[in-house]
Amino acid sequence: MVKIRLKRLGRKHRPFYRIVVTDIRSRRDGAPLEELGYYNPVSKELKLDKKAALEWIGKGAQPSETAMRLINKADENGNLIKLEVAKKERLSRKAAEKAKTAAEA
Repeated sequence: MVKIRLKRLGRKHRPFYRIVVTDIRSRRDGAPLEELGYYNPVSKELKLDKKAALEWIGKGAQPSETAMRLINKADENGNLIKLEVAKKERLSRKAAEKAKTAAEA
């Protein structure tokens, strides 16, 4: 069986992934059948050949959950895109209380 999955590169605490097509019996970082692109979760950069990925899926390759999510988010032309980052306002307890009293006043 053939899978589309991520191959981890990079150093500690600085991950970098290649999106690869590989046989399920090979290791995570083993030699792939084909490299489709890359994903950098630190800078949220994604470059993926979506046509080739969909072609492999048509041939019966099974994408992992993460690989499928990245394929769905990828650009049709395979261009480098910057994924949107959801930013939350995180306040400390004191700052939240201060903002609450300021809003009431």
